[in-house]
Amino acid sequence: MQTDKIMEQYDESEIQVLEGLEAVRKRPGMYIGSTSSKGLHHLVYEIVDNSIDESLAGYCTHIEVDILPGDIIRVTDNGRGIPVGIQQQTGLPAVTVVFTILHAGGKFGGGGYKVSGGLHGVGASVVNALSEWLEVEVKNSGHLYRQRFERGNAVTDLEQVGDTKETGTMVTFKPDPEMFEDLHYDFETLHTRLREEAFLNGGTRITLTDLRGEEPVRDSMCYEGGISSFVEWIHARKGAELLHPEIIYISAQGEDNTAEVAMQYNDGYSELILSFANNVNTGDGGTHEEGFKMALTKVINDYGRRMNILKEGEKLSGDDVREGLTAVISVKLTDAQFESQTKAKLNNSEIRSLVAGMVTEKLAIFFEENPSVARTIIDKSMTASRAREAARKARELTRRKSALESASLPGKLADCSERDNIRTELYIVEGDSAGGSAKDGRDRRFQAILPLWGKMLNVEKARLDKVYGNEKLLPVITAVGCGVGPDLDPDKIRYNKIVIMADADVDGSHIRTLLLTFFFRYMRPLIERGHIYIAQPPLFKLTRGKQVRYAYSDPERDKYIAELNPEGTGKVEIQRYKGLGEMDPHQLWETTLDPENRVMLQVTMEDAVKADETFSILMGEKVQPRKEFIEQNAQYVKNLDI
Repeated sequence: MQTDKIMEQYDESEIQVLEGLEAVRKRPGMYIGSTSSKGLHHLVYEIVDNSIDESLAGYCTHIEVDILPGDIIRVTDNGRGIPVGIQQQTGLPAVTVVFTILHAGGKFGGGGYKVSGGLHGVGASVVNALSEWLEVEVKNSGHLYRQRFERGNAVTDLEQVGDTKETGTMVTFKPDPEMFEDLHYDFETLHTRLREEAFLNGGTRITLTDLRGEEPVRDSMCYEGGISSFVEWIHARKGAELLHPEIIYISAQGEDNTAEVAMQYNDGYSELILSFANNVNTGDGGTHEEGFKMALTKVINDYGRRMNILKEGEKLSGDDVREGLTAVISVKLTDAQFESQTKAKLNNSEIRSLVAGMVTEKLAIFFEENPSVARTIIDKSMTASRAREAARKARELTRRKSALESASLPGKLADCSERDNIRTELYIVEGDSAGGSAKDGRDRRFQAILPLWGKMLNVEKARLDKVYGNEKLLPVITAVGCGVGPDLDPDKIRYNKIVIMADADVDGSHIRTLLLTFFFRYMRPLIERGHIYIAQPPLFKLTRGKQVRYAYSDPERDKYIAELNPEGTGKVEIQRYKGLGEMDPHQLWETTLDPENRVMLQVTMEDAVKADETFSILMGEKVQPRKEFIEQNAQYVKNLDI
């Protein structure tokens, strides 16, 4: 990379050693969260974070991530290149130290990086420890250097292999099959994360290329507008109706920290707040998010009172002022403190003050200069407040009604006898006939059945007060037992698993989507804690003589036909299940309820942006985005009954 400025010192003297590496292979989950697919993808993020650090320092403009055949990853940047001189404490080349010693890196002394995402200095060494092999190439000081490692150990010395006028680092690694359950990299998972990085580092180009197929799949992402472009992109994808055309952008600089917020309101009922610290997505929020929410509520209430829009004693809650809000919060700190290596929650108290002060001062100025936008936001907040009050009254009415009844649980609920909610399961079953089979086929000790009938409320188009008045959703809320919306207390859940069980047809898919939308919008912590599941009833029953097989897909059906009829002369009877009601209790137990044999999908929150967008498109008011979504995704539907 060419630059006219004098580079700050970044050499072997900046690399400090804290401890050794061996623990990583023994307890990988401590460093990358898990050895599942999530942990596998985390390896890429750790290496990319190091390149992003070079971007934050002002030396890197392009990062390339390639998925090579065999699920090998290659990350290339045009930063300064990892130092190659001898590191004083170890007598080893600095690049060797970075990849072989835990907690070694340029992020501890303060001279190498002022702001860094890979704060703990473990990224490169952890990836190396969990890789079958890793190779690093460094362009530095006019030369090209290369070194190879296997399962964390150097198998070659750092060698000078050529000359170059460029600078930068290229890391190529193959995850170790001894460490990971799944070695397949998902393009979209990486694409989503790297797109976020491009938004958060406006002007830095990040290119992702998948080279595993016959034709390369590539996206090169660069957003000059930074986080404002992020908000614009989210709303464009959702097809949301905007309440004001311009994105509100504010920023502030502290002594060692910076903060920026981009925000815009739409006409929906849900909020989406994404927070980042040093480009790391803080999914559990933290002090920066707390500061933003606190100040936003204060500024809107202060403005409403000052302009005599709010009556004396009237106060808008945080939920009121955030209805329909999409916001991105990004902070950069020299000494970020996270709860764990996976960096899900920020703990720095000083950043709360920085963000709160920034929003209090600059949003108030924006409102004074843009009174029509301020009035639009306050009007929406007041409408939300009135709906919240209506929801409170509906909730109280529901509680009084329950208290007067002999049993507060729904009349159609067939409860289980077990009271330890670690073991219990609630099946929400579409239709009375299927519910009857499920009641007779279940294990009554730990499995409860709640039959539902007909279409329920689409909560994407309704506020919470409508939820409390809905006869289809109220039994679900009551049976689950932990409240809903702002009253939700996940610790009071009555069942460890909440299982949605619907037919494998269009109507069943609609029921599943309506329920998932409800859980996502009003009981999201239950998804985040892993309580929500989708049952997978079989599509086919195959019989030959006394042999029986159940198939859950067309390919599995064909496989069982071949197994049951290897000579190709006998006849295999095939029954296609059109609905759960066609199964008798024994079949339903055997295929869908029995923990020993059943197949269930756990609903997870891997990507809040993607989930929010999908529910908005599928269940929102706009027809055109829904049509485009179906057209783009129809190719992925394997079984569809029309």
